[in-house]
Amino acid sequence: MPPLDNLKVIDLTRVLAGPFCTMMLGDMGAQVIKVEEPERGDEVRGWEPRVDGWSSYFLGVNRNKKSIALDLKDARDAAVLRALIAQADVFVENFKPGSLARLGFGYDDMAQLNPRLVYCSISGYGQTGPRSMLSGYDVVIQGEAGLMSITGQPDGPPTRVGIAISDYLAGLYAIQGILLAIMDRQRTGLGQRVDVALYDALLSAMTLHAGVIFQTGECPSRAGNDHASIAPYETFKGRDGSIIVAAGNPRLWTQLCAALDAEHLATDPRFATNADRLLNRTALKEELEARFQRFELDDLVARLAARDVPCGRVRTLAEALRDPQVNERKMVLTTPHAALGTVRSLGNPVKLSRTPAVVTLPPPALGEHTDEVLKALWSS
Repeated sequence: MPPLDNLKVIDLTRVLAGPFCTMMLGDMGAQVIKVEEPERGDEVRGWEPRVDGWSSYFLGVNRNKKSIALDLKDARDAAVLRALIAQADVFVENFKPGSLARLGFGYDDMAQLNPRLVYCSISGYGQTGPRSMLSGYDVVIQGEAGLMSITGQPDGPPTRVGIAISDYLAGLYAIQGILLAIMDRQRTGLGQRVDVALYDALLSAMTLHAGVIFQTGECPSRAGNDHASIAPYETFKGRDGSIIVAAGNPRLWTQLCAALDAEHLATDPRFATNADRLLNRTALKEELEARFQRFELDDLVARLAARDVPCGRVRTLAEALRDPQVNERKMVLTTPHAALGTVRSLGNPVKLSRTPAVVTLPPPALGEHTDEVLKALWSS
């Protein structure tokens, strides 16, 4: 059986962080009921691009869920949600702090209704603190948390990371918090609140840069594709594209020089130590790129790999998805879908040897399972 078989999750989330969290729980066997507003549902359903009326964004993070449509301002629908929560193990929401309490679904009320409930709240800035009442959107969090200040070229403007990184991190931390609370419940019989903030999650991922500030008082700046502490550990131009090289220690630096038939660089006083290479990075890049230009990119990667030098082509996402490694690792899944025929989505990266992730349900239509869920609820 999947590791989370029979774990009942009520999912009152939308957009990304929450749906990503509950999808991953569903992949591992949890029974996830996605509660949506009746008219439009999860707002991501309307986001472009759409194919045959289905948003690619929604399809990407909503498999392994059943959808029911409830209006929480309607007394009868609110009663249905309370009945569902009374039988649930986990409740996940990502409303602005205080919003659900005003509707009668705050943590205190739900803990009284179901003392075993693990109540997970995902928000921009958390349930406490002077910023707790602010809305949380990844692009804003990236700016406010300082990530943009260290992202981009040194002579360019602060730059947003190309994915909603704070949402994904918060979703992953929410999973961790939920599972920890379930482990505690096995000992105590009681649930608790899991409070995850996008802001906290993103800050936690910048521990190395924060360490520089804590230890030196200096604020790290943008370094582009260079590494602030290691060289060569960056991108270089080859004859027919870009390559990224990670020669992160003296042994790898020596092996890189040997792979390029440039052993003299390893003993060049300008590049003798990592500190020397950082000090003379411009000259180092010129020396290496002059040699990289002698090879086609595929040959260059093979040449460096033969010497165990970590390296790779700078590829598009489409190119990366075509890599045979993706198929071997089952990182692209194809699921039957009533409206679309099939849906492709990224697989679950957690590979369990005995109880692997499974896909049992394609992303649902709005309210697709309302009747089914209600029938099971009132018959239980």
